[in-house]
Amino acid sequence: MTNIRDVARIAGYSVSTVSRVINQQNYVSAATRSAIQKVVDELDYAPNDVARDLSRGKTFNVGVVLPHEDHPYFTQLIHGITTAAFAAKYHVVLLSSRYDADLELNYLEGLRRKAYDALIFTSHGLPLSQLAYYQQYGSIVICEHPRNSGLPAAYAHRRTTYRDALVYLKTHGYQRIGLLMSRPIAVSATSQATADAYQMVFGQRPSPEICVTDVITLADGERAAKTYLQRGQHFDAILANSDDIAIGVSRGYQAAGEPVPFLIGQEHQLSGELAHLPTIDHYFKKVGEHALQLAISGEKKTIAIDSRLITEQ
Repeated sequence: MTNIRDVARIAGYSVSTVSRVINQQNYVSAATRSAIQKVVDELDYAPNDVARDLSRGKTFNVGVVLPHEDHPYFTQLIHGITTAAFAAKYHVVLLSSRYDADLELNYLEGLRRKAYDALIFTSHGLPLSQLAYYQQYGSIVICEHPRNSGLPAAYAHRRTTYRDALVYLKTHGYQRIGLLMSRPIAVSATSQATADAYQMVFGQRPSPEICVTDVITLADGERAAKTYLQRGQHFDAILANSDDIAIGVSRGYQAAGEPVPFLIGQEHQLSGELAHLPTIDHYFKKVGEHALQLAISGEKKTIAIDSRLITEQ
């Protein structure tokens, strides 16, 4: 197999000069560049990316751990991460986890083995303390408040806009409010933020009966509506965890011939705009861009992005 030394020997130049030509670096004359490129073409030589990365001590790969891609939280984050990675000439490797602790640990071991330069956890099943332990092997960034973990983080301020949304409902006379969440309050920082905001506004923790979890897609929104109706629960309003999900809730009530509660969505999706739904925009694309920059820079800092309640569309 042809290697860079073969190219250098045949072209009559040093390996370092050939390397500069192959990597399109400066400090090589046009004549030298042309002569070396002619030999490269004749030998059909292509550099070994793995060997090159090992010599640089970097893979230029960033692993992005995500439990699923169905919710706009993840799709918008990935959009931001990949946009920033493309600009920085990094590769993004999507690592599906389904909140499986063994899979997440395997990805952390991959960081230890230098399969990636960094990992971004868009969400996680493992405790933050275990993620923090692996920082000795490479950069690890999370997309939530880091608390006292010491992990770099890029995340959206959620409690403030959740509170704003619930205050909006309360001041408009809505008292019986349903809450839709992707995961239970006990294991999800996002669900905890929703519950904390509810307590701030209504003076008590939300009861389990008003919360429906495992709600990720539009179809899940329809299922949530059916769940409430089967329980005989009647709400003035529902805070859904995406605009698409809110549309699913509306369909569920309409299919049952029941009045549709007032709905607030999240993530400022096209479906919400078309239906003129109030929504919360967390600017997750921007969060993803900052997460990537933290991952490749190795900076140990926290970046919090302000979100916004949009009441008229």
